[in-house]
Amino acid sequence: MAEYQKFEYDVLIVGAGGAGLRAAVEASAAGVKTAVLSKSLLGKAHTVMAEGGMAAAMGNVDDRDNWRVHFADTMRGGQYLNNWKMAELHAKEAPARVREMEAWGAVFDRTKDGRILQRNFGGHRYPRLAHVGDRTGLELIRTLQDHGIHQGIDFHMETTIVTLLKDGDRCVGVLAYDRERGRFKLFHAKAVVLATGGIGRAYQITSNSWEYTGDGHSLAYHAGAALLDMEFVQFHPTGMVWPPSVRGILVTEGVRGEGGVLRNSEGKRFMFDDIPENYKPQTADNEEEGWRYTQGDKNARRPPELLTRDHVARCIRREVKEGRGSPHGGVFLDIAWIKERLPNSVEHIKKKLPSMYHQFKQLADIDITQVPMEIGPTTHYMMGGVQVDAESQMSTIAGLFAAGESAAGLHGANRLGGNSLSDLLVFGKRAGEFAAKFAREHGAGQVNNEQVEEAARWALAPFDRGPAGENPYTVQHDLQAMMQDLVGIVRQEEEMERAIEGIQALKARAAKAGIAGNREYNNGWHTALDLNNLLTVSEAIAMAALIRKESRGAHFRDDYPEKSKYWSERNLRITKGADGHPRVEEVPVKEMPEELKQVIEEQSK
Repeated sequence: MAEYQKFEYDVLIVGAGGAGLRAAVEASAAGVKTAVLSKSLLGKAHTVMAEGGMAAAMGNVDDRDNWRVHFADTMRGGQYLNNWKMAELHAKEAPARVREMEAWGAVFDRTKDGRILQRNFGGHRYPRLAHVGDRTGLELIRTLQDHGIHQGIDFHMETTIVTLLKDGDRCVGVLAYDRERGRFKLFHAKAVVLATGGIGRAYQITSNSWEYTGDGHSLAYHAGAALLDMEFVQFHPTGMVWPPSVRGILVTEGVRGEGGVLRNSEGKRFMFDDIPENYKPQTADNEEEGWRYTQGDKNARRPPELLTRDHVARCIRREVKEGRGSPHGGVFLDIAWIKERLPNSVEHIKKKLPSMYHQFKQLADIDITQVPMEIGPTTHYMMGGVQVDAESQMSTIAGLFAAGESAAGLHGANRLGGNSLSDLLVFGKRAGEFAAKFAREHGAGQVNNEQVEEAARWALAPFDRGPAGENPYTVQHDLQAMMQDLVGIVRQEEEMERAIEGIQALKARAAKAGIAGNREYNNGWHTALDLNNLLTVSEAIAMAALIRKESRGAHFRDDYPEKSKYWSERNLRITKGADGHPRVEEVPVKEMPEELKQVIEEQSK
């Protein structure tokens, strides 16, 4: 076996976003030797791009809010395919996690009497999002880093995982390489936590940063873990559409929470035309009532712009398809109109939405206090991920845990805005806690040298093929275009079959990817290795989407536009078969206990 730099830890966390850092803090506090591997630099994780806030039923703005309402909202948003236990734990524990952030130094916006301020967001009955302007994710990461850096945690930045290492049926570490010099590193650990984020870079238009190539999903799958709910990819309704260089960059839902409205090219607020039956009792049917809701009137119902993300995204797509879109293929999001209601509207917008004001001013030369923004749907979030135990976050492989966007269960068929940041904290903490417990109760396990050598040979193969091989950037571009066109917001059987066929062809091309140069700072090499992860998650998404013959949450099929009772009772689980191909099986949704059914019934009135 070649000599690799070797590290020994009790708990190894892959990913330095909100879930990874919170897991690291918890594991280290439990007294075990802990390390964090980060694909990028510390502080650059995609969590910093989360803008609107973190959902927690604290009742600071509306005292009618409590964990029961939050639980019911989350389950309904997820179309009842959620892991109900995760939804219950999340709703109950989120307030404590937010207060913990405050105790560790997070500077939240405040109510007049000094409590943490909470804002409106889509799918939430009451104002529930604790926030820091529209830079909440940045504050979350800053707070966790400032707190965690004193906990004795080791950080290995710009480090990418090649494979998970196993001893029999147990995970015992990872083989990685440093992106700067290209040297392999062997991390031997008693427990591993995957907190690698999402899969957005499998699509052409995405709000996700470059790191989001489905690494955790793919690593877990190839190691033998089960994936769940992979058909459910969330397309956020509001991403920038112009100029082309910024297409897909997120426009926070907070714009709509503060009174922003959606209009088509005719100036019509089209969201009033399509309010789903199960949301009608809680949705305003006129502009006046919708405005009052955004200004804190407890007797008003929320405007239709604050319906769930999947629904709003499809309504925008309909307007564009039927010829009522904006000049660059989106619709208009207008916050400037509030000058009709507020004399100090310019200062109000700049105070409430500072990042959005600067983003549009700097990137598109648009002043959002004066004119509408052009927006359209963008690939944003992955509800599907590694199947985990609700309480411990351990996967179906002993010693392998997952938290945040790389784990499945909490969000079901569709995530509510703001639930992601509290998800990171609630389940990041749990993953760190139970990974530390596992590490204390188990020995280190053995590293299989043959597995390490095989993975290293695979990782270096693109150099052997050289520049005569397939260009990895071209393969990635072709995959993104295909997923955008054939497995996007609206899906059809024939298109998804074509996508699955196309993915096989792209796999063959990726296996021939070649690069020039050496291992130092070689982005072509990084891209060639990322292709395996992107193709793995893309195939899982397309296969699950083809099998689920209904429309539910973020999964919408033109050929099966209605919900099906049959599919309302089933999740789809994907594992790697003995032949190396994905195996998809239907698993029954776990029966909810009577007391939680009653909670949902009470909140639906």
